[in-house]
Amino acid sequence: MKLYGIPNCDTVKKARAFLAAHDIAYEFHDFKKHGVSEAMLAGWMKQTGWQRLLKKTGPTWGKLPDEVKTSIKDDASALRLMLAQPNVIKRPVLERNGKVLATGFDETIYTNALIK
Repeated sequence: MKLYGIPNCDTVKKARAFLAAHDIAYEFHDFKKHGVSEAMLAGWMKQTGWQRLLKKTGPTWGKLPDEVKTSIKDDASALRLMLAQPNVIKRPVLERNGKVLATGFDETIYTNALIK
């Protein structure tokens, strides 16, 4: 199992705490240290849709020019933005055997996917 994100993100911290509390082994992939590939993002988008992967609530999105924000309309435009600005990727992304189990952290979703 892999958890993708940024270590100082509060939502990633919650997910990591949940996994630790339930003794669930995982590998952490730090976007800042290890980056994010086009193939990785494209695979996630096929499973979730770009809308679920794009984080529009954070400061990185807020600082983008309006013309950039309005230009994000499909997989290709979202992919370009996420590659250029990894902080707009909703995190964490929880993946097992290539399948996205969750984007963001929701205790109920994690419990249903990993414990039940």
